[in-house]
Amino acid sequence: MSEFTSGFWGIYIAVLTVISIVACGVFLKTQTVRRVKGTKVDTTGHVWDENLAEWNNPLPRWWVWLFYITIVFALVYLLLYPGLGLYSGAYKWSSTGQYDTEMKRAEERIGPIYAKFMAQDIPAVAANPEAQAIGQNLYLNYCAQCHASDARGSKGFPNLTDGDWLWGGTPEAIKTTITNGRNGIMPPFGPTLGVEGTKDVAHYVMSLSGMAADSIRVARGKEKFQQICAACHGPEGKGNQQLGAPNLTDGTWLYGAGEPTIIETITKGRNNVMPAWHDRLGDAKIHMLAAFVWGLSNRDKLQQSGQSGAGTASGGK
Repeated sequence: MSEFTSGFWGIYIAVLTVISIVACGVFLKTQTVRRVKGTKVDTTGHVWDENLAEWNNPLPRWWVWLFYITIVFALVYLLLYPGLGLYSGAYKWSSTGQYDTEMKRAEERIGPIYAKFMAQDIPAVAANPEAQAIGQNLYLNYCAQCHASDARGSKGFPNLTDGDWLWGGTPEAIKTTITNGRNGIMPPFGPTLGVEGTKDVAHYVMSLSGMAADSIRVARGKEKFQQICAACHGPEGKGNQQLGAPNLTDGTWLYGAGEPTIIETITKGRNNVMPAWHDRLGDAKIHMLAAFVWGLSNRDKLQQSGQSGAGTASGGK
């Protein structure tokens, strides 16, 4: 790949660009003629609809000068801004530099606000209407695409308002989830269990949450569940938040309930990823976002203390 990153290509682009612009000016000059007063103008020989002819008149002078102006503008622009290969322009402008400058200005303006809330614990921030308004804006920008604007999620994306947490719903756990992300893996057990074995385990799992199930399959599936599934979901199927293994007894289903979906999950497994946001958001924004998310599933606690956490959505279970 070194041949594509050498300095030659920068020079090549610069020379080609300048030649192209100058060639446009030369071509325009060679094709520009003035009409001599009193001379007869001939047609180009193109005629349509019997009498609609194309006359060979010179280009309008205003159009010619406008074209020259665009050529001059292009040369001046390339002198001031990057565009000629490796030449960075007289102003040394770059999109990265502009972004860094704008972010620095924003940090100077809003930094003190974030610093004030960083000094408070998450429940206190969750109870502050100003902080929750900021958290809601962060959620709508970064989280709503997956968890929906009302934070109730969708298939494969957790509901953040119901108090059911795969990795824990404490302020610390939520903050860790947003900071580092999560990778929940359910391995495929179809090849191990076979078609009938998979269906037996599915019916046992259905029985754990009170769904109608075949009692014979439940009995067979319970033994297989203890052998294969209990290591993650626990012997009673109540899950393990340290592993992100869901509780199978509470009636909350990330991918949907019912025999076909549960069989699909057991057969093919699941791989669900919550991206890490630390590098993009930083500690202060994550603190605000974690407080907002915590407040969504703890509104009763906030109301009982005479406080309320505003908002409708956020982060990741």
